[in-house]
Amino acid sequence: MMGAVHKPVVGIIGTGAIGGFYGVMLAHAGFDVHFLLRSEFSAVAERGLQVNSAVHGPLVLNPAQAYRGAADMPKCDWLLVGAKTTSNVDLAPAIIEAAKPDAKVLLLQNGLDVEDSLRPLLPDSLHLLGGLCLVCVHREGPGVVTHQALGAVNIGYHSGPAIDEMARMAIVEEGAGLFRTAGIDSQAMPNLHQARWQKLVWNIPYNGLSVLLGAGTRALMADADSRALIQALMAEVVRGAKACGHDMPPGYADYLFSMTEKMPDYWPSMYHDFLHKRPMELEAIYARPLAAAQAAGCELPRIELLYRTLGFIDRRDL
Repeated sequence: MMGAVHKPVVGIIGTGAIGGFYGVMLAHAGFDVHFLLRSEFSAVAERGLQVNSAVHGPLVLNPAQAYRGAADMPKCDWLLVGAKTTSNVDLAPAIIEAAKPDAKVLLLQNGLDVEDSLRPLLPDSLHLLGGLCLVCVHREGPGVVTHQALGAVNIGYHSGPAIDEMARMAIVEEGAGLFRTAGIDSQAMPNLHQARWQKLVWNIPYNGLSVLLGAGTRALMADADSRALIQALMAEVVRGAKACGHDMPPGYADYLFSMTEKMPDYWPSMYHDFLHKRPMELEAIYARPLAAAQAAGCELPRIELLYRTLGFIDRRDL
């Protein structure tokens, strides 16, 4: 008789919309999930976590295994980082504290090269991976997440002790397997850098324009001028990616455009940051792709205009 299959211990660092949604989904699938919280600890300790999902129905996790500090958490096999890229440097001590010596750290974040600033702060024994979430979620209140649509997570290996391609892909597949067990579509991406450029094809137009025009996806897709602007921005991202040596799948921008047309009205994460007067993720989503394209001899004037306008709004608003 075979022994019981070992289910990994999963830690969520940053239990906002992303961490809350995927953490609750994994917990409901039977994984041992532990949540690190700061401001929302009391609410979650008292009432647990709630995901109101248009896809999976209402999901409640009560009690939730919630912690104020990483030192109180059990050592985890997998750590899912759902915090904003603006706080990555501050997260390293918590990640180190909660990680088993050979843990896998998966950054569920938007933007380019988000792993690079974190890598030097982590021990070499930890595997660092990037996860790209194609999901419509937002935080409704303390410990309450609304999930409107989609949910897939595409995963790639960034760096760590797995040196050959086979070992790296085995770890990526293990990560994808966690999500699939929880009923979430997950693909292994052989090239994380290219996958991050692909995600920018959506993030660059919709995040920035939602702030600039004060509109969700439905309004942006209903107007001829904003539609033209979205398509022009998408084309620039594709051009930037190609200049940096990353070919996009044929028709990828068109696919994302038509996918957004079918989505419920969605207000991207940058709009929520702007609304709540939090710093916007301009460095990861705009500055780094612009710098990478420029270094490859490619100017992206529309994206630069969007970036500089958002920079003004960000500084004026804080």
